[in-house]
Amino acid sequence: MNFLQSERQGAILILTMSQPETRNALTGNTAVDEFVEACAQIARDRSIRVVVLTGAGPVFSSGGNVKDMQRYERDAIPPEAIREEYRNGIQRLPRALYQLDVPVVCAINGPAIGAGLDLTCMCDIRIASELATFAESFVKVGIVPGDGGAWLLPRVVGMSRASEMAFTGDTLSAQEALAIGLVSRVVPHGNLIGESLKLAERIAANPGGVLRMTKRLLREGERATLDALLEMSAAYQAIAHMTEDHREAVAAFVAKRKPVFA
Repeated sequence: MNFLQSERQGAILILTMSQPETRNALTGNTAVDEFVEACAQIARDRSIRVVVLTGAGPVFSSGGNVKDMQRYERDAIPPEAIREEYRNGIQRLPRALYQLDVPVVCAINGPAIGAGLDLTCMCDIRIASELATFAESFVKVGIVPGDGGAWLLPRVVGMSRASEMAFTGDTLSAQEALAIGLVSRVVPHGNLIGESLKLAERIAANPGGVLRMTKRLLREGERATLDALLEMSAAYQAIAHMTEDHREAVAAFVAKRKPVFA
């Protein structure tokens, strides 16, 4: 069975990590390859306007497979080979998912640990079950965040909070995650997918092309100068003004009716 299971609901694609027996670990399996391929397919499919990502079983994702790391010493794998394994393995995940132009809602059903926490930070919006917990726990097993977590987490919660989480490896409850802005809401466990889909539906009600451009502007705004982002915004706006979706939205607004987008 594949690591990722997909389900389509109109313009919404639901991706579910489906290896509960490994606590949805992201290494030692085909997870990264499947994520990269899924992102490529989503980018090509213009009918997809929103992605909802969640996990099967009681755990969202335990991150890296710690037991699998024992082979580095057992097989005397040299540091340069381990470096290449990271570069060609788990590090492909943030490059694919974080750079995806389609909005991604993360429905966190349980513990999100290590790379599992960083996976949530690659998404745009995080909704947590009341049973979810969070830990940037690499230090607890004597390693560093090798998947880009040191770049991702501070952009979500700020440098001070990210440093505290990374230096201690402490676990946060869903409510503690809400208090520091790691998630935008906490919902009863049984309502997690329903609430996530309600949000996804509100997003998907908008034009797909404009959603993709808006997300790209938000991503570029994290590192661009104001002048550079203004130039990019002007170029995207020129494109948006020439779309059929824009014409339909304006016509619907004037006619006081609901727009119908392609």
